[in-house]
Amino acid sequence: MIAQIEEFFNPKTADPPQDENVEIKEPASEETEEVRKRTYHEAGFRDGSRNSGSPLALSICLNAIYARFQNEEKELVEKQQLAKEPYINEQKTKETEIKTLVISKESKEQQINKVETDIREVKDNIEELKFEINDLPRNPEKYHISASKGASSKFWIGLIILMPLSLYLFTFYISTSYSAFFKPFDATSTIIMNVLDSKAFEKAWHDGSLEGAFVTFIPFVFLGLGYLIHMFGEVKSIGNYIKIGLLLLTTFVFDAILAYQIEEKIYELTKTFNTPEFNIPIAFGKIQFWGIIFAGFVVYLIWGVVFDFIMKEHREKDKIKHEQFRRKKDIQIHQDRISDIEIQKAKLIEELSGIKKSSLEAQGRIATLQNIIDAVIIPTKEYVLYASEYMQGWITFVNEKLRISQHEKIVLQTECMETYHENLKSVGASEDSQNSVYVTTL
Repeated sequence: MIAQIEEFFNPKTADPPQDENVEIKEPASEETEEVRKRTYHEAGFRDGSRNSGSPLALSICLNAIYARFQNEEKELVEKQQLAKEPYINEQKTKETEIKTLVISKESKEQQINKVETDIREVKDNIEELKFEINDLPRNPEKYHISASKGASSKFWIGLIILMPLSLYLFTFYISTSYSAFFKPFDATSTIIMNVLDSKAFEKAWHDGSLEGAFVTFIPFVFLGLGYLIHMFGEVKSIGNYIKIGLLLLTTFVFDAILAYQIEEKIYELTKTFNTPEFNIPIAFGKIQFWGIIFAGFVVYLIWGVVFDFIMKEHREKDKIKHEQFRRKKDIQIHQDRISDIEIQKAKLIEELSGIKKSSLEAQGRIATLQNIIDAVIIPTKEYVLYASEYMQGWITFVNEKLRISQHEKIVLQTECMETYHENLKSVGASEDSQNSVYVTTL
């Protein structure tokens, strides 16, 4: 049987049958499709006669026919070039795509490097701002801030001094205002007891709500005057200096009125028929008068100086705190910027990953296309056509020349058709795959 198959590929040396003296011709450029079909048909008839229509021999012959068909297609250079042209064009397109992807990949890598550089710079700025926040209280002049070192300690010391002074002024003015305007003096009490009453606050509210409210809120008048003096002193100008002088004069006069009222009540307790009426010259001559004024006004001046000093220190401390707060805000802005840059970086990395994936896919497709270009393209439609012609020649012999019963012919034809379809399936061909091509590397 092998000798018969070899004779199929070398028809010039084979012994042709009596009435089918035909050989398969080598495909030539002038050979038409009809001639080629007839050649395969005749070859099928001849091989069927030599092998008595055997399905096993048919399987071997069909494999040989497929190999012969491959060789014939390979020799048709122009036809192969035409069939491969779409793959060649696609390969060129993929190569251009890869070049574009390489440029995109380099661009994305540069963008990612720039983003990473930006993140490092922002983080360096954050570290520098954190250092400045810690260093500001120690070296404010280094950052061009006109604030004194150690402002916090001076502030707290001044505040500690100011609080008892404020309590003293509250106590003094509550007591003196009650004594000056509401308290009836007792001749049996000492001068100190008449001037400074430890229960002045309770007695004033006991006498009435008006008296209680007056002695309660009158210290705030003096503290308010002190605050106004400080505020006018913030801006250096002649007008403000005049206002400060008027406020100090007002405070002094108010203390003088309190001292005059108290001294008058004390004077009335010791008055006789020959004693003159109490007046300003008499009040100026009394040591108690000046004692009350200085016990209130001088302490008030001290309170004002300490208050002004505390406010100045607080302002100095506020400068540092303001700069620290501003830097903390800058840190938050930088951190938000880092978050935005990280999102941008993640997006760029994702895009770069997509570019690399597309590049690998394109390279894989180029390799696949190159395999197709290097291989022989087998037109499925044509192979099915010629194989069917070969099969028709084989079946024709079985029907017309083989001397067996009709039942045996039907069984043999069925087995041959099964062998034929198995061959088509094994080589990846089918009668309905009209536009498909199958590639086999030779």
